[in-house]
Amino acid sequence: MNKIEAKLRIEKLKQEIDYHRREYHVFDRETISPAALDSLKNELFSLENEYPEFISADSPTQRVGGEVLDKFKKVEHSRPMISLYDAFSEDDMRDWVKRNENYLPSLLNKKNSYYCELKLDGLAANLRYEKGLFIQGATRGNGKVGEDITLNLRTIESLPLNLHRPEEKELKAIGFSAADISLFYELLDESTIEVRGEIIMLKETFKELNLKYAQAGKPLLANTRNGAAGSLRQLDPKIAAERKLHFFAYDIILGNYERGEILHNRAQADLLVELLGFKRVKNNKIGAGLDEVFSFQKKWEKQKESLPFFIDGVVVKYDDLDLWNQLGVVGKAPRYMMAYKFSAEQATTKLLDVVWQVGRTGVLTPTAILEPVNLGGVTVARSTLHNLDEIRRLDLFLGDTVIVERAGDVIPKIVSVLTNLRIGKEKKITVPTHCPRCDAEISKEEGAVAYRCLNKNCYAISLRKLSHFASKGAMDIEGLGPRIVETLVTEGLLEDAADIFRLRAEDLLGLEGFGDKKIAKLLAAINERRSVALSRFIFALGILHIGEESAQTIALELSSRLKGELIKPSVLLKTALSINFEAWTNLNDIGQVVAQSLVDYFNFKETESLMLKFEQFGLNLLPPLSTSGHLEGKSFVLTGSLLSLTRQEAKDKIKAKGGKTKESVSALLDYLVLGVEPGSKLETARKLGVKILSEEDFLKLVQ
Repeated sequence: MNKIEAKLRIEKLKQEIDYHRREYHVFDRETISPAALDSLKNELFSLENEYPEFISADSPTQRVGGEVLDKFKKVEHSRPMISLYDAFSEDDMRDWVKRNENYLPSLLNKKNSYYCELKLDGLAANLRYEKGLFIQGATRGNGKVGEDITLNLRTIESLPLNLHRPEEKELKAIGFSAADISLFYELLDESTIEVRGEIIMLKETFKELNLKYAQAGKPLLANTRNGAAGSLRQLDPKIAAERKLHFFAYDIILGNYERGEILHNRAQADLLVELLGFKRVKNNKIGAGLDEVFSFQKKWEKQKESLPFFIDGVVVKYDDLDLWNQLGVVGKAPRYMMAYKFSAEQATTKLLDVVWQVGRTGVLTPTAILEPVNLGGVTVARSTLHNLDEIRRLDLFLGDTVIVERAGDVIPKIVSVLTNLRIGKEKKITVPTHCPRCDAEISKEEGAVAYRCLNKNCYAISLRKLSHFASKGAMDIEGLGPRIVETLVTEGLLEDAADIFRLRAEDLLGLEGFGDKKIAKLLAAINERRSVALSRFIFALGILHIGEESAQTIALELSSRLKGELIKPSVLLKTALSINFEAWTNLNDIGQVVAQSLVDYFNFKETESLMLKFEQFGLNLLPPLSTSGHLEGKSFVLTGSLLSLTRQEAKDKIKAKGGKTKESVSALLDYLVLGVEPGSKLETARKLGVKILSEEDFLKLVQ
């Protein structure tokens, strides 16, 4: 990037960041995720560091908070409520320490301790106490001037209206000297004490409120942070009271005394606020060095879901408060602390190209090639785009800046395009006219969004079918992933799925990457699947339009027409051929398109040959287990994330009691199970009058 391009990019980023910040801080509208906004700010900060001549006073990196709303009285802070710089990696943290050592050489060769605090995802507030009584509370605002939200803060039960007076022995126990105790009591009785902290909403409260709002047809809260911030910026204190907010203290200012004069370290300050009657995060911990800081951060990144509140990282502070005064502030943020963020689930990057993959049914799927970006702890360079309709819906062009998302182990996806960052050089994305693997013609099905390769013998289709057959949701053959499948096809060992069951050790010996242990493990995994559930087998066959739920329906129908514990593939085929088109359409969830696909598949000559090979190589099929139970005939759709179990575990519980799961909401649906951060299915269910279950109600129902 040259200077001209850098200047243009900086201006574009400034405008985009300011837009999203204003929408959130002034109008309480979240137009972009915090992680994506952090990603934009980080890019801007990096560019400004590289080209400092383009830093201007109006840059988002040069300010602290949002604008003050006119509807609240303005409050000037006695000391600025500063913002923090962000670190996203261990190298960023080492750079932070190195910068401080260069600025303050006395830090060199000194064993510095750091106080590690969980970074709560809420709204910062400053509480002012005069002679021990709570007299005023304010938001951060722009860092110097905030908004008076005293009445709303008074509704928070965890916030003391009168500071508790610690006993002398309690103060001595946290390291106070006799002189410190005397000064502290004087401040408590006669002067001002300010306590700063984070106001948050607990996960359980968020879930309960959204269920209540959903049933009442009210707009849902977007997340816990929005729920907390939005209630505190309402003129009616009843709204704050309803949302059962909590205040967790993270700083204390004792009159006009500097940090380090009465309080000497951050850990001591944390214990003092608890003695005064405040909640503190008890997971906070001293780290003797950066290695302990890294361990603390990694631990809570893994265990964050176990907490009752949301966190997005760790705030790392020098424990010695004297160092805070010596290090001071640079720009609008302190040198003595750093926000060490967790791996973001969203980030911004650029779309470099789109390549088209050929699936097991011949459908072409676009894959985005991205400028590599760290997301969820891994480097992401590719993302699925589903189909051309999705590309058009996103209004996506080559060269666009996009927001990409990866939650947990979910495949990364592009969720939106930042069109304001376009410079006019972006290009339209088009579908290829010929298959990228076999060069056969591409055709678009009438009434469908899919483009398909017409060559049934396309090499790419064969590979995808075999990979699907062995995949976790289908036959679940451990160790037989797409790369191994391609190796075996290339070596002439696999022509169809049945060939998997005739593989021998001597076939695999000598192949690259296949040692004795790997061969033994793969063959053992294959042998474990010589007897497999009929529904898994039907789904694994890759029949057009057949998903996991319809495979279960088909398996139940076929097994009802058969007897015995094991079903031979040839008998399965004979039974399937006895069911005509009309009979298939009489089954629940089987429409005309799926019925025709079944008739076509079981009448192919290739299907007969394949079933005979499966039988020859020892494959047996197990009929479905009885699913009779009190949920017989009931249907469920899941939306959002459940806190106590995975989506698959929830589906298994439903099926075990005789119920069915669906992917879309209709008027015939019995229940919608509501998780955290639900999707558009909730609104559809409300309009159709579908019963909405909280996670707690759902668990009671399936037990």
